[in-house]
Amino acid sequence: MISRILLICIAGLLPLFNSCTQTLDVNQSKMLVSVKDQKMLLTQHGKPIKSYKISTSKFGLGDTPRSMRTPLGTMQVAKKIGHGQPKGAVFKSRRPTGEVLPPNAPGRDPIVTRIMWLKGTERRNKNAFERYIYIHGTPEERRIGQKASYGCIRMTSSDIVDLYSRIGVNAEVKVIKGSLEDSSQGRKYARMSRIEEKQAAEGADKNA
Repeated sequence: MISRILLICIAGLLPLFNSCTQTLDVNQSKMLVSVKDQKMLLTQHGKPIKSYKISTSKFGLGDTPRSMRTPLGTMQVAKKIGHGQPKGAVFKSRRPTGEVLPPNAPGRDPIVTRIMWLKGTERRNKNAFERYIYIHGTPEERRIGQKASYGCIRMTSSDIVDLYSRIGVNAEVKVIKGSLEDSSQGRKYARMSRIEEKQAAEGADKNA
């Protein structure tokens, strides 16, 4: 009788265990941000998964308060904000205002769609959290791929919704000066991309 009760209890706990496992799996995601390329590489379990175009600061690199520069080095996602909000949802002080903007809305440059608030883990980026350094959506999508932000890492609304769903709180974000292809993961992703492009071209030729 006791063994049956024990088995029932274990069975009841399995969904909770699986849920915890899935959460930890999400937290295996890491982001490598290249200032040179203006791109972000997402990896999971050490494998490159996806590349996104981004925008870092037009004022350069650094962590001095009120400098409006993007900090270098390794940081973590301290908070995720905006779950369930529509693409283009405007945030003020990290709260949705109820306004929704289309991409490239004229004369507007607020934070939109999602916010991932970063905290520094190194001396050179120790002020990141207090400086409100985020990864966030921007309506100025035409400027993605250029150095155009005020310190944060900007993304298109579609890309940040996708990224938001793939990472967890405490996920690692590393900002580097150089190219993604200077890293082993970046080179691996570039090779994968070239192979995929070749396969897509060959498939198009066969279907022609």
